[in-house]
Amino acid sequence: MRIDLPDDLPANWETLFKGLALLSHHQNNENYPFNCSHDTLTVMADPSKFTTEELELLDEYGFSPDDEGLCFTSFRWGSA
Repeated sequence: MRIDLPDDLPANWETLFKGLALLSHHQNNENYPFNCSHDTLTVMADPSKFTTEELELLDEYGFSPDDEGLCFTSFRWGSA
């Protein structure tokens, strides 16, 4: 299924959607892909599967590999 995004989509929404779409390529938990607690959004995707270029792009989108290299975290999208 393809979802067409509206032309007037706010920039931050577009950035978030692009990041999540890229992360979905190497997700590692189909049942529970996200966790949000203590102002941190965690996305269950395997950092070791991404290219250097993809990791740089994800960093621009606000997603970084966690300290253990098991998933991605974001303080940008996890805080109010």
